[in-house]
Amino acid sequence: MDVTFTKLAGRYEIAVDRSVGAALAPRNGPGHSDAVPHDVAHLLVEVEDGIRGGVYGRLAAADGDDGLFWPADPAARRASSRRRREPTPEESADMARSERLASLTVALWEVGRGRRRPDPAWPGRVEDSEVDPALLERLFARYDEFAARWSGLPVGGSITLPWPFPEGTGKRRRTGR
Repeated sequence: MDVTFTKLAGRYEIAVDRSVGAALAPRNGPGHSDAVPHDVAHLLVEVEDGIRGGVYGRLAAADGDDGLFWPADPAARRASSRRRREPTPEESADMARSERLASLTVALWEVGRGRRRPDPAWPGRVEDSEVDPALLERLFARYDEFAARWSGLPVGGSITLPWPFPEGTGKRRRTGR
């Protein structure tokens, strides 16, 4: 599965190209960032931490509509909405972990790179974050690389990132933590 992020004026769009399941319609991402958009952080966090039940693992599994993206074809969209499934408790925990890590690590990276003022309330100090230092190091390196590419893009330019885990498993695969 490949995920393409397209820079738009004051926002961004996400398109998912997967080899299984219905073709998905692109959608706008929440908020805006000149460096690391929120959904990019989710993808990088889920890849680096091996999270399979978050945003992108659910899309890659292609085993039911859970409202994150919608099929592009109206008939497939109607069929998908009838097969809507609630996340399992494990998937909900994975999504919560992904959300926390995406929000926290980007904020810590922004402070470390002088893009945000330090604030003890949020995001606090790296030392107090309870995020594995090796994971932080990998994420900060990925954010540095992505931000350099993203900031150089013109409006309408895109970056495509791969999802490295298996697609279409029929269940949302995870690794143990």
